[in-house]
Amino acid sequence: MKNLKEIEDILGDDAAYYLEHTCDKIPADRIQAPGPGTVETFIDSDRNPQSLRSLAQLYGHGNLGGTGFLNILPIDQGIEHSAAFSFYKNQDYFDPENIINLAIEAGCNGVASTFGVLARHARRFAHKIPFVVKINHNELLTYPNKYDQIPYGTVKEAWNLGAVAIGATIYFGSEESNRQIVEIARAFEEAHELGMATILWCYTRNSDFKKDGKDYHSSADLTGQANHLGVTIKADVIKQKLPTNNFGYQNIDFGKYDDEMYKQLSTDHPIDLCRYQVANCYMGKIGLINSGGGSKGESDEKEAVRTAVINKRAGGAGLIMGRKAFQRPLKEGVEILNKVQSVYLEDKITIA
Repeated sequence: MKNLKEIEDILGDDAAYYLEHTCDKIPADRIQAPGPGTVETFIDSDRNPQSLRSLAQLYGHGNLGGTGFLNILPIDQGIEHSAAFSFYKNQDYFDPENIINLAIEAGCNGVASTFGVLARHARRFAHKIPFVVKINHNELLTYPNKYDQIPYGTVKEAWNLGAVAIGATIYFGSEESNRQIVEIARAFEEAHELGMATILWCYTRNSDFKKDGKDYHSSADLTGQANHLGVTIKADVIKQKLPTNNFGYQNIDFGKYDDEMYKQLSTDHPIDLCRYQVANCYMGKIGLINSGGGSKGESDEKEAVRTAVINKRAGGAGLIMGRKAFQRPLKEGVEILNKVQSVYLEDKITIA
């Protein structure tokens, strides 16, 4: 009960709005909610015993070990956003050892980072915390900036450094998405053959996804379809931004949509929008972890807890949060990650 009171205090006046909501459009009994037997749900799949063991290592580690929920620390922003911009607030994280130590100190399920970061300290840490190697990245040194995801190493390299999983990004909707889908589908198949798990960053990217001053890159319908494409290429876990709106197909006027689908599948409540994403992950049979977003300073704790509550109550499988943790002193970073974990450890916060 102590955890629940602290969470209510952090949410403040919004506590009832998030903690008492019920999803009527896609009810909870349709969702496969995360739980201690999450890995067992893959026994009907084609994943081999080694991949199941890798999934078990990921789901079984850290403060959330055995709950069916994940809290992964992702730090690949040195490539994605440039190192100076990412680490000037806390220079410690130019040093890759500190990235791994933060994940360990905070009791995360795993640490997701680049080949360089994880390979540099693999012999010291690969047996102490599950490694997720992010195999592809965008980079911002090309001028003018080009938004593409390119491989920085091979699946076999990730396996050699002791990773339990590989992670990858696809920019669905981009000009390069067809190549990326084929590239990552093949990589995921190889990872499964080698006994690793797979996590897909299912991001949308197209300048035309902004219309009339509104950004639909994180709309429930577009991100939901990205999730559905992600599970199609056999991602074991989907990473997605928390939805901020809906009606992307309708308002941009492309793709296949029906006005009725919006009425039948969702409302504008944040938990219903996230439930739309979970539904597109085979009704929760593939875990959805939402990203924690950028750091905004004093509001980070409330935003992190809010995101965790939305994800958990929607039927999601956890949170993958980096910048809110590493762009501050170690102690504070650990504290905010532990606050997120407390949401998933609180039994009274249930699926809506």
